[in-house]
Amino acid sequence: MADDKNSGLEVFEKSNINQLSDVESSRGVSTPKDYDDLPDPDAGMSDEERAKLDKALVWKIDMWLIPWLSLLYLLSFLDRTNIGNARVAHMEKNIGMVGRDYNNALTIFFISYAGAEPITNLLLKRYTPRVFFTTIIFAWGAIMTVMGCINNQAGLLACRWFLGLAEAGLFPGVNYYLSCWYKRSELGFRAALFFSAAALAGSFGGLLAAAITQMDGVGGYEGWRWIFILEGLITVFVGIFCWWMVNDFPDTARFLTPEEKLRTLRRLQADNQARAETEKFSRKYVWAACRDWKTWGYAVCYMGCLCPLYSFSLFLPTILLGMGYQGTKAQLMSVPPYAVAAVMTVFIGWLADRTRWRGYCNMAVSFTGCVGFAMLLGTTNVHVQYAGTFLGAMGIYPTVSNTLTWASNNVEGVYKRGVVVGIIVGWGNMNGVVSSNIYMPKEKPKYTTGHATVLAYMIACLLGGSIFMHLMLRRENKLRKSGKRDHWLEGKTEEEIRMMGDVRPDFIYTL
Repeated sequence: MADDKNSGLEVFEKSNINQLSDVESSRGVSTPKDYDDLPDPDAGMSDEERAKLDKALVWKIDMWLIPWLSLLYLLSFLDRTNIGNARVAHMEKNIGMVGRDYNNALTIFFISYAGAEPITNLLLKRYTPRVFFTTIIFAWGAIMTVMGCINNQAGLLACRWFLGLAEAGLFPGVNYYLSCWYKRSELGFRAALFFSAAALAGSFGGLLAAAITQMDGVGGYEGWRWIFILEGLITVFVGIFCWWMVNDFPDTARFLTPEEKLRTLRRLQADNQARAETEKFSRKYVWAACRDWKTWGYAVCYMGCLCPLYSFSLFLPTILLGMGYQGTKAQLMSVPPYAVAAVMTVFIGWLADRTRWRGYCNMAVSFTGCVGFAMLLGTTNVHVQYAGTFLGAMGIYPTVSNTLTWASNNVEGVYKRGVVVGIIVGWGNMNGVVSSNIYMPKEKPKYTTGHATVLAYMIACLLGGSIFMHLMLRRENKLRKSGKRDHWLEGKTEEEIRMMGDVRPDFIYTL
């Protein structure tokens, strides 16, 4: 059987050599242009044998992709939020920051970060993930290192602006990138594993900052400077290996055998996902994404995730200072809520993949976060407030990856999906500007405006938006299953029907 399979693959590769796309031919990759041309490398195998090979393939992809991407995002989130730890280590006093200077330093990051995100997935596809990810990680690592040498507010603002530009492509890029490797029912757990690095960054960042600040005075530098310098150098060091660790797409993956490449592409075919090279970029995908009501529905949900996320990650050390914790103890007290959030993120990703109840998961988790921020808002009891930080973290972090996975599940076509994810993430991150300006020093220690704003975002946008999307998608599925959308196919060719993507009446949405 094995000999037959190998000989069949050889015949396929020889007979289809003239069918390769120009792009893939230039890379020396022997894969066909269209899914319909893909042979079955496991022909003649039983269902049990196929399932065993499929499980081994997914595990192999997991081991190559998830740990490395998670490390990159941990460094990304660590480098954008360590300014909160630097504040606890007296950064403001040392460079003469007063009043709202700290809030301005947070705000300028999100302006460049959110503004660049909608186009980053197009750049990723244009220059390949390998080139794109390697470039941006070197860039933000260098900027972070330089931030440790600034002497005034102007220098800090400049560094934060360019840090936003450099980091803008990682999160939407990785979410798009993962959707090109995994079936829709598998994407949530992997995205959750990846995003749990954000919670781990908060936990790890507190511990690391507590240790690094002990270097105060070394080389004539204050402890907060060493936070930026050392964490920036770590990022640059990791970037050295990025070129070899990142593979572009399944049909060019160096770690997959020819048979495994075919299995991966056939898995995507069975899941109704278009391969990256079968679509050529066109502005029609941008307009399709902008006209799709789902894009803006998910954007509302995502702004309900991101304002609370950045409020929590940027101001948790500040909130803990308001509770009476000081210095190193404040850094260490920030660790447990993040650790719990990381575990909850992975659990919800697994549960949503198993049940495909992404909307229900968003509703339940966001309600938990609402309770947490209500506790922070409604009492001055330090113990109740600290318990509220746990519920708040548990109610924020899992919804970020779950919402983006939910959106990716319901958009077909690599370019449209890339643009949709870019718009959603960019719109969500614009709300980091809000997060940066709602925790005001004059309201210490209760921070009424901050907690109330976060609670409103979670109730109206995250919880309310998730309910709205679930009900609308359920209604649309009902119409499609009853045949009331079949008239959309009238007068269209087979190719036009294929290019309809998720608008096709046979595309059933994930709820």
